[in-house]
Amino acid sequence: MLTLKTLRGAGWSVAARTSARMIDLVTLLVLARILTPADFGLTAIAVSLISIVEMILEVPLVQALMRLPRIERSHLDTAFTLGLLRGSVVAVLMMLAAWPVAHIYDDSRLVALILFLALAPIARSLASPAMVHFYRDLDFRVSFVTDFSGKIIAALISVATLYAGGGYWALVINPVISAWIPTILSYVLAPYAPKLSLEKLRDFSAFTGWFTSAQILTAFSWQYDRVFLGYNVEKSVLGRYSLASDFSVMPTQSLIGPAMRPVMAAFATMADDRRRLSLSFLKAARLTMFIALPAGIGIALTSDQIVNVILGSQWSSAAVYLRWLSLAIMFTAYYQPVYSLCLAVDEPNLLLKINMFEAAVKIPLMTVAFYTGGLLLMLYARVLAAVIHLLVSAVYARRVIGVSIAVQLGNLWQVGLSCIVMAASVFALEEALRRVEIGALAPLAAMTLCGALVYAASMHMCGFRVRSLRQ
Repeated sequence: MLTLKTLRGAGWSVAARTSARMIDLVTLLVLARILTPADFGLTAIAVSLISIVEMILEVPLVQALMRLPRIERSHLDTAFTLGLLRGSVVAVLMMLAAWPVAHIYDDSRLVALILFLALAPIARSLASPAMVHFYRDLDFRVSFVTDFSGKIIAALISVATLYAGGGYWALVINPVISAWIPTILSYVLAPYAPKLSLEKLRDFSAFTGWFTSAQILTAFSWQYDRVFLGYNVEKSVLGRYSLASDFSVMPTQSLIGPAMRPVMAAFATMADDRRRLSLSFLKAARLTMFIALPAGIGIALTSDQIVNVILGSQWSSAAVYLRWLSLAIMFTAYYQPVYSLCLAVDEPNLLLKINMFEAAVKIPLMTVAFYTGGLLLMLYARVLAAVIHLLVSAVYARRVIGVSIAVQLGNLWQVGLSCIVMAASVFALEEALRRVEIGALAPLAAMTLCGALVYAASMHMCGFRVRSLRQ
């Protein structure tokens, strides 16, 4: 019963994120056809700064509430107050940072962009804490309603801004509006009368302390490449890199991230039964890589066609960025079930250790690679760092559930073998299509369909059945 409820919750959560990402993708394609890479590069600097500050100051209020055996009104009041304090700190920091950042990057337009974008994390900080009751019951239909509504309204306003002559402002209006609409709707779906209180602060402090420390490292690690490149390359190059990066994470952010939300809630219910928890983790890890590996390899194999058909000729040099970034993202996806596992068993300190290892490897490796061999070598270094991140995540999963790294990797043999067969078939088809004079869209469609069918058939022949995940 719990498994079916978890899958149902994951279905709604995935539907919410997938629909939101599809809307984002359509909006992005419209903007990419009209705006220039330099416009994307300019906004990428501001977005990176906001992302770093938001991640550093992230307070896992929902996760902290979900792990409590019983939620009282005072817990909700404390959560709201902490969210309000977080939003206030974000606002102050952005006001203090806007002018120095604009000076460092020598572009006064960044001041207004940073201050406006700060409204997005402020909105997310003020969402109704009573939404946690839906999440504890694994009811993620509310996520679909709030996320879908926010994205639709934001997309319409963004496109309207573009055609009204707003230029790059269309890029920053979208995330702000898509943050405020769900926050407003959260009070409609989960009514809550705000009250300031820190009565239950102790129930949050220990959990959030470790989590915040981990988030500081995560923020710098995940946004380091954009901040670093923003200072070392032209804005047009950064714009192409940023768009490729955003495109590469869409499959994992649309499917894996939201699927892990109900999975974490399910993990929490079985935290005292390590054998059951181990089996559930292995299923979640297999499902994660079942999605991530073929998506990453598929995007890498068709990156030239994707950029040519979907983005247009002005983005052609982004193809190589997309190829290597998609490969890096598919390896880091393994961190998602490990992340949910550590939070479910109340060991956020392990997340800090994982992120320490990642930052210690990734940042120096990418920096040295860039100054040694340029942006392309930096991309190779990022893929290598991603592989190391996967292995480190597996090490800490072993500490929690006692399952060896060999068993964890062996758990993925069907996915790995099927991806090899898929890649070989797509390569063969691509070579055959080169001898035929056809348009750009047909090869992309044929390679995508071929890869999907071969992967599904290979997984089936290897004995993989989706229904096995329900058991």
